[in-house]
Amino acid sequence: MRATSESPDPAVPAIAAAGIRKDYGDRAALRGVDLSIGWGEIAVLFGANGAGKTTLLRILAGLTRADDGTVHLAGRPMHRRGGRARRLVGFAGHQTLLYNDLTCRENLEFYAKLYGISGAKDRIEQVLAQMNLSDRANRRVRTLSHGMQKRLSMARAILHQPVVLLLDEPESGLDAESVATLGDLLRDWAGSGRTALLTTHSADVGLAWADRTLTLSNGRIEADAVAGSPITAGAAAPQ
Repeated sequence: MRATSESPDPAVPAIAAAGIRKDYGDRAALRGVDLSIGWGEIAVLFGANGAGKTTLLRILAGLTRADDGTVHLAGRPMHRRGGRARRLVGFAGHQTLLYNDLTCRENLEFYAKLYGISGAKDRIEQVLAQMNLSDRANRRVRTLSHGMQKRLSMARAILHQPVVLLLDEPESGLDAESVATLGDLLRDWAGSGRTALLTTHSADVGLAWADRTLTLSNGRIEADAVAGSPITAGAAAPQ
């Protein structure tokens, strides 16, 4: 895999989580999530509002600390080697993590320096083209529509060529053309042996993209199915 300077071991899962628990005051958001996702998979996580989908993705990305449990990315423990493990992950959530007064290109140049990307200039032009942003490269982020900002957030997430991509409702606010572009990106992503885990409220979009579907309910994964196969008996349907 060309995604990072460290080649993941294909014998270990791309994402492995065990016993993940997270409480907010007296409310349990996650009650012991166990999860294992292999290389080359597009996994889609369904669940009602408040089910804990965003919390789980942020824990997997190393942005939120779990109260209990372990997370390994490409076999690397997040709690011991968080800095190195986080370089293996690209994350795009509800917050774009962009700087409004910088242009699209300047934002990517900033993140390229953070990640120490070699050949950054060419890589930046590549991801701008990939997300159909080349003609807006010199526009300041605050002048862009919400959908354009989300596209740039995706470009930022894939800039350092991570091997694991975590996306929280990535299709929200995108037009049909942008959703199609994102679908192509995900198919290429999985086709190169990398892994993506994303949340969505759109069953149509999620099922169209997924190799595997998961349902988070009551703080646990209560359904896990290969795309096209029946949902686990007794489990909640995608929402």
